[in-house]
Amino acid sequence: MIQARATGQGQVVDCAMSDGAASLMAMFYGFKGAGMWQEERRANLLDGGAHFYDTYQCSDGKWVSIGSIEPQFYALLLEKTGIQDPAFAAQMDRKAWPELRDKLAAVIATKTRDEWTAIMGATDVCFAPVLDLDEAPKHEHNVARQTFVEVAGVVQPARAPVLGHARRHPGAASGHRRP
Repeated sequence: MIQARATGQGQVVDCAMSDGAASLMAMFYGFKGAGMWQEERRANLLDGGAHFYDTYQCSDGKWVSIGSIEPQFYALLLEKTGIQDPAFAAQMDRKAWPELRDKLAAVIATKTRDEWTAIMGATDVCFAPVLDLDEAPKHEHNVARQTFVEVAGVVQPARAPVLGHARRHPGAASGHRRP
């Protein structure tokens, strides 16, 4: 738009999903370039290798996600789970991660997903319940953001990104957003 105003000529916007997906990998290519990424699955900080950045099954068979990387969030995770095991002081010791994951999994398995959500949901633990396709549209965050809409009786994700003139608005009864 600015190009067209300045020069009188417009431009084609070349936007491919594969380009967008590749751009989301920039941090991981940075890790790889810095020698901080192993090709082995579940061996890295953000691929389930670290016990403090993974998903865990609860006593009701449902799941929670934890992403407590920074020390203050990790300390809060240990506090909220009641973990006092000194082995957890080795947060960044990759060799300790499998054992610590097993220990954390055992603790998480002692309560339901809703119990853990009540304990950690409104804290800075970096925690979230893993929601199924029926639960996600009803989650308070997604409701407030109108993340899902219903079209012809089918619940589906709303369009994204939301541009300034098409902002989501509270109380949209039809599930559609203003143009």
